[in-house]
Amino acid sequence: MTYSGSRHPLKIVENEIIEIFKKLGFVYAEGPEIEDDWHNFSALNFPPNHPARDMQDTFFISEDLALRTHTSSVQVRLMESQKPPIRAIMPGRVYRNEAISARANCFFHQIEGIYIDEKVSFADLKQTLYHFIQALFGQDVNLRFRPSYFPFTEPSAEMDISCMLCKGSGCNVCKHTGWLEILGCGMIDPNVLEASGIDSTKYSGFAFGMGIERIAMLKFEVKDLRTYFTNDIRFLSQFESLGE
Repeated sequence: MTYSGSRHPLKIVENEIIEIFKKLGFVYAEGPEIEDDWHNFSALNFPPNHPARDMQDTFFISEDLALRTHTSSVQVRLMESQKPPIRAIMPGRVYRNEAISARANCFFHQIEGIYIDEKVSFADLKQTLYHFIQALFGQDVNLRFRPSYFPFTEPSAEMDISCMLCKGSGCNVCKHTGWLEILGCGMIDPNVLEASGIDSTKYSGFAFGMGIERIAMLKFEVKDLRTYFTNDIRFLSQFESLGE
């Protein structure tokens, strides 16, 4: 039996996310998967003793080089090479030394974004993400912001969406809470702006980042993200009509 080729479900979701942000004026950017310490950690306000630098989390190639742990490194490269206003999203594969499970893998796909200009506020961040979530999941989706911490943003928050797999009743994917954390976000720390040569007294900005696997799990009601990497034709053939 022969099968017609189709786009992978993760690529289908990635393209949909990119199109939503393109309509908001965000441009596409990409960068290397092997990064130096400056772009992956130091320029993003990670102190030398931060846990993310530990071998348990990061795949180091040498003392100064590692497989990138997030696409935030592309943000640094943009801020170093361009003057504000900057409005961009950066999809790509990232790597973390984590145990493989239904919720995690040692490599996965992210989309991060930044917007830097004069008088950018947290209200701009919230409205951008509200629009994105409603465009992706529909007008009736339930979501919430929670205070959080990231070295490169202050204040920081996480956005949760009501688990679509269990309809909020609780399951192993949402850890029986009814909510699933879908992205992290916040206002770019002034130290990060200054490290890339941007005047933090004149400009402000926000940043956000999300895992494509997590969003695809919700959209397609897939309860184990390992399914995306098995190359099982019975699974992949279900998405033939969506990748056209």
